[in-house]
Amino acid sequence: MSRALLVRDVRPHGAAPVDVLVQGGRIAAVGPGLAAPPGARVEEGGGALLLPGLVESHTHLDKTLWGLPWYRNEVGSRLTDKIDNERAFRAGSGHDAAVQSMALARAFLAAGTTRIRTHVDIDTQAGLQHLEGVQRTQAALAPWQQIQTVAFPQSGLLGRPGTAELLDAALAAGADVLGGLDPCAIDGDPVRSLDVLFGLADKHGKPLDIHLHEPGAMGAFSLGLILDRTAALGLQGRVAVSHAFCLGELPAAECNALLARIAALGVVLVTSAPPSRPVPPLMACRAAGIAVAGGNDGIRDTWTPYGTPDMLERAMLIGLRYNLRRDDEIDVALDCVTRAGALACGFERHGLVPGDRADLVLLDAQTVAHAVVARPPRRLVVAGGQVVARGGALLPGLPGAG
Repeated sequence: MSRALLVRDVRPHGAAPVDVLVQGGRIAAVGPGLAAPPGARVEEGGGALLLPGLVESHTHLDKTLWGLPWYRNEVGSRLTDKIDNERAFRAGSGHDAAVQSMALARAFLAAGTTRIRTHVDIDTQAGLQHLEGVQRTQAALAPWQQIQTVAFPQSGLLGRPGTAELLDAALAAGADVLGGLDPCAIDGDPVRSLDVLFGLADKHGKPLDIHLHEPGAMGAFSLGLILDRTAALGLQGRVAVSHAFCLGELPAAECNALLARIAALGVVLVTSAPPSRPVPPLMACRAAGIAVAGGNDGIRDTWTPYGTPDMLERAMLIGLRYNLRRDDEIDVALDCVTRAGALACGFERHGLVPGDRADLVLLDAQTVAHAVVARPPRRLVVAGGQVVARGGALLPGLPGAG
């Protein structure tokens, strides 16, 4: 068992200064003037702002080009252009999902992200190769960073025969979540597509996370079918819908009716808050009781040159996209990449109270809003009760260095 750790003089979410005692990888006590147990390691917080570990709810570790030479993006504008270009590039370049996922996961950890849900491409050309690579990263970093893998049919479920069987194999091989993609726009047969998808989830007892890029009425139709199956199979609290652009385009009455169904079924929404697409109405979702989590989507890959492994930056971009200006509104943006993110992905014991996993992020900021806007270097990162980073850099000895 690791040594006890006492972090002195920190301000949880900007509140009054306290000490935090960590034992056995969990927060054991929070309060002023705590005594250090014999042999405990002591870290002086110096009045730093304390946040819980940050949560990335939607990324693609397997695709990233993080740390590689710049990729010149000349791909077409259609979704299928991006899918086909990426598949060809990865096959032709020898892109290694194990090496690249490790590079990006380490960068996330250095910036205080201790829990990640990553979608991993499963298709008939690569098989389970990308999943196996990310699973190596998942296992290597498990003591410090919890990574969920989503078996994701990036090329669609129905258009390439054998994909359903590969998803079945991926879930049997330990993928944590089953992914889906645009049952109308990509698969062209939403009833069959979702029947196959939900059948696989039911067979393996796995949760679902479905990319829904479809606009307007088409997206609303697909979303309704997803909710129908969630109810029929008793998957309440086990389904996430990522992007859900359609919710930002529908008339208010239609949107509100869908939000009521989403809330009643415990479906969660995940957004990257892109500036170029409609987005679900964040505050209306929260008022309806829907958890809305934040994620980067792809980071520095063949789809996009944008994105960084810093969830405070993503919180800032959520704030900008939703015009969140008051301090209490910016608190909501942070919530998307902390509490709501953990809830959406099913990561347990997330927070800053006794019994929670000891994932702590210290930084020099006066308030939560200040931290989101300024995004200062992480002074200290504690993951699973162990100090893993200082000054924004990982400590030596963690997997993947060099």
